[in-house]
Amino acid sequence: MKSLWLKKTALLRVLFVSFLLTGFLFVNKGYAMSCHESAAKTQAIQEIEYLRRWYAKATDQIGIATPESIAEGRAIYHRIFTADAQLDAGPDREPQVGPDAWVELVVSALGELGPTQHLIGTQLVEIKSLELDAGCNVLAGIASMESYLQAWHEQKDEKVWLFLGTYFDEAVFIPGTGWRIQKMKLQQVAGETRYMGAAVGGALK
Repeated sequence: MKSLWLKKTALLRVLFVSFLLTGFLFVNKGYAMSCHESAAKTQAIQEIEYLRRWYAKATDQIGIATPESIAEGRAIYHRIFTADAQLDAGPDREPQVGPDAWVELVVSALGELGPTQHLIGTQLVEIKSLELDAGCNVLAGIASMESYLQAWHEQKDEKVWLFLGTYFDEAVFIPGTGWRIQKMKLQQVAGETRYMGAAVGGALK
């Protein structure tokens, strides 16, 4: 009986050690935790949404039209767009390719105005595809996004031009870089020009 008990004890010890070794190998190969695709998808959606929010910040900086502010906006554009991004502002302007071309268009459109503020809201992201490794890191992905826009543009005649529209974006995940917008289209929904008090305006007369 004692011999049988010793054999069972030894077997349990071997199984326990094997279990520990297996767990160690899984940890070192990135399998310590199961990959939760829903959590990875949620993080991807947030990162994609922030591309459009950073775009609003960059556009307002470019609208200030100083060399420093334009440089800041340009740097942000390069962080959110692919190098060959297709950028369309609607039927009144020629489509552009790449962030630098878009900077020039924004400067020409906003440079003669006063301060601007682009407000982004009601963002809807749909993940078309998402490829993950065993550690839940994104390897590849494609997504679409819609974002509402309210843009206020101060004019030099003490009026403010209000633009309402929707951005339609296609985003792609680039390994070693992250999510980037590869295609953008802006569709105007409505707009109007309003008078404002002189105390509110900061545009040059």
